[in-house]
Amino acid sequence: MSSVHPVLAVVPARGGSKGLPGKNIRPLGDLPLIGYAIKCALNSPSVAKVVCSTDSMEIADVAREMGAELPFMRPAELASDTSAMWPVVRHALDCACSHYGVDFQSVLLLDPTSPGRTPEDVETAIRSLEADPGADAVVGVSEPEFNPIWHCVVESGGYMRDLVPEGRTYTRRQDLPSVYRINASLYLWRAAFVRSAENWRDGKSLLHIISESRAVHVDTPEDFAHAEEALGKGLIWQPPR
Repeated sequence: MSSVHPVLAVVPARGGSKGLPGKNIRPLGDLPLIGYAIKCALNSPSVAKVVCSTDSMEIADVAREMGAELPFMRPAELASDTSAMWPVVRHALDCACSHYGVDFQSVLLLDPTSPGRTPEDVETAIRSLEADPGADAVVGVSEPEFNPIWHCVVESGGYMRDLVPEGRTYTRRQDLPSVYRINASLYLWRAAFVRSAENWRDGKSLLHIISESRAVHVDTPEDFAHAEEALGKGLIWQPPR
């Protein structure tokens, strides 16, 4: 594991999911869903520590079984339906630095509900951040099937309005600029930026592109069925046995 630029991996897993109760520890193939994020981090050579941030003892027990460490529990004020993720990341960084006595240089957030990333994705993102001193972050994205430049919204009167007014200047799909959606596969931030920024979007973020077919995200029973299908097709990385 790297010690020159220590990377802290944080796997956030709140216990109060409503869309799919118990989703973080629900079995997906041979592992609980959270296991894919934890095993991915553990198989990434540049990651120094892998911690789980949770308010649930049940999730904590499963996370430990998967190999994550739990030097702290997430406080209730950071575990409600309305809690933002940024304070959770900062809390995890501060607690881990204090517990391990390590000055982590960057924080890797791996959402357990996005199991499509691989250790190579993680390593590539880390190398990208190290190679660009002007960047604050690397964010996992993918190219959506349909370009949102031609999407619309509905106004209060029920009439359609262009989401992107400039979209009307394009008449051919081939001429549309490339767009990317944040797919929650990975977020990597410099520790100094985590401590200083009010919002993670305030920084200069590099893109780490993965295919839309691997950009699985689980929030509902239908999403979980899609994840099972993706796993069966080999689109979700599995740790070596």
